Amino acid sequence: MRILIVEDNQTIRRLIRSIVTDLAEEIRECSDGSEALAAYKQRKPDWVLMDIKMKELDGLAAARQIKAEFPDANIVIVTNFDEADLREAASAAGARAYVVKEDLFALRDVLTKSAGKQSA
Repeated sequence: MRILIVEDNQTIRRLIRSIVTDLAEEIRECSDGSEALAAYKQRKPDWVLMDIKMKELDGLAAARQIKAEFPDANIVIVTNFDEADLREAASAAGARAYVVKEDLFALRDVLTKSAGKQSA
């Protein structure tokens, strides 16, 4: 599986990478939503793990742009914010899942359960 991590905090990017590295054959990283669309176009990853709050272009806007051009894109929002309105906005932007950073190991569940469905 190919994964794109979109996170402005380098420490968190490394942490996410360490949690999912054994599940992926390729992991790419970028630090902003504005880079995410270009990275998606170039690599067409199986999954995008996207933060919400970033400086140039936030993750929800980036998710909407990716989904508009690539409707089959699999996007997981990974954020510090566990608020109902943000969960709804993430779903409206096309995210398949929403993971709070205090429970990053939930990413493994999202990725492995979906991989099992795709291979079944």
